[in-house]
Amino acid sequence: MITDSPDPEQILAVLKDTIQSSQASGFVIGLSGGIDSSVSAALCVQAVGPEYVQGIFLPSDVTPSQDAEDVRLLAEFLEIPVMTIPIGSIIDQYRSMPGFIDTPYLAGNLMARTRMTILYYYANQMNRLVCGTSNYTEYLVGYCTKYGDNAADVQPILHLQKTQVWQLARKIGIPERLITKTPSAGLWHNQTDEDELGMTYEVIDTAIKSLEIQEWVPKTQEERIVLEKIQRAGHKQRPVPQVKRNNI
Repeated sequence: MITDSPDPEQILAVLKDTIQSSQASGFVIGLSGGIDSSVSAALCVQAVGPEYVQGIFLPSDVTPSQDAEDVRLLAEFLEIPVMTIPIGSIIDQYRSMPGFIDTPYLAGNLMARTRMTILYYYANQMNRLVCGTSNYTEYLVGYCTKYGDNAADVQPILHLQKTQVWQLARKIGIPERLITKTPSAGLWHNQTDEDELGMTYEVIDTAIKSLEIQEWVPKTQEERIVLEKIQRAGHKQRPVPQVKRNNI
């Protein structure tokens, strides 16, 4: 079930325990200038201190210039170091593959998985863990990339709906400009998350809450649409199917 009021203390306890149990020296986190990565980074800083949090900004050729400015704003606010590594030339290399088809969907998934590969490279190099930035709303409806933004060593806001992430952002003091920024995955120019999802996050979150209370039986058109998205995205949440040995 979704928590009604985001509790940063519970999240901080999980982050601290994850670091201690893994004997890692800190976190690596991909920063986009959006609210999810901003809140996740702030929680990491509160858990282990800014000197143990490495931000990495991985812009593509279609990343808005404002994102770079917002990443700098967050880095200054949190007092954390940030590396900027453009991935445009890497994505261009994929275009030489036989049969490559360039669509926003296919290229977007390549971007997400390429970014996660780079994050894990630096996490390995620095003996750190990759902090994920996925929220409950997007994870549930499948607005995420398998082995891309879904891949991480810890997911501090995965239990929070998008609207709750905004609530938590204000509670922990994230700069207002980042809170009011229009959510976008930056997959193409002028792309917004809500346009792609076909409804606002507030409507989606309300539908999810109602569906949970109603034991996943939809009563409105919005609930039916959201439930269909959830059902189609089930493969992103379930463990990888496999045949088990008889003695396991």
